[in-house]
Amino acid sequence: MTHDAPVPRYPPIPHDPPVPQDPSVSRYPPAPDELGDLEERDPGLARERTTLAWTRTALSFAAVGGVILKKEVVPGVIILCAAPAVWQLGRVSHHLPGRLKLVTATVVAVALAALLVAILA
Repeated sequence: MTHDAPVPRYPPIPHDPPVPQDPSVSRYPPAPDELGDLEERDPGLARERTTLAWTRTALSFAAVGGVILKKEVVPGVIILCAAPAVWQLGRVSHHLPGRLKLVTATVVAVALAALLVAILA
C-alpha cells in the first residue's frame, strides 16, 4: 500500500497546521536531532549550567569541610576556606583572558591542599 502523503513523525496535534505549498517544508516541528546542539539553540544555558555546577561544587566543599571540622579542626578549616574560593572561581567572567590558567591553578592548589590534608591527617 503506497501513500502520497508523508507519514507524520509525531501524533497529530489537535489543531493540525495546514499543509505548506512547498513540499520541502514540513508542517511538523523538527525532530530534536534536527535542532542541533543545545548550545546552538540557547547559548546562555551552557553558562548557566556551568555556574550551577561550580555552586554545587562549592556547597559540597562546605559540607565536607563542616563534617571534617567536627572531628579534625585544621583539615576542616582548610576545606571550608576552599569553598568560597571555588564558588568565586565559578563566577569569574567567561571572557576573561587568563580564565583557563586561573581555573587550572585553583584546581591544582585545591588538589595539593587535599593531598596535604590526607597526608597530615
